[in-house]
Amino acid sequence: MPMRAWSIGPDGLRIALRVTPKARRAAIGPVQERPDGARLQIAVQAPPEDGKANAAVVALLADALGVPKGRIDVIQGAAGRLKLVSVGGDGQALADRLAALLSAPSTGRRR
Repeated sequence: MPMRAWSIGPDGLRIALRVTPKARRAAIGPVQERPDGARLQIAVQAPPEDGKANAAVVALLADALGVPKGRIDVIQGAAGRLKLVSVGGDGQALADRLAALLSAPSTGRRR
């Protein structure tokens, strides 16, 4: 069974992330198994200051999942690399989109 870094809830999807700020290029994936559980790796070019990296994470996920940025909230870990985000909407449809994104060739995940 593949690792999943997300869970479907009544209001949408929750995704556990490990964020790398100041990356050479923005990218989503893969899922990495960690001692604290599976986490989706996200790389953003923004620095980790004044909420810039969090804003970049929200924008990258919104674009990848096809949802407005306003539907995505960082609900844990706003000041760290390990984050939990909530994506409002149809949880199953969002999970399906995320799974399809992660199974696509790696060139499709980079932004």
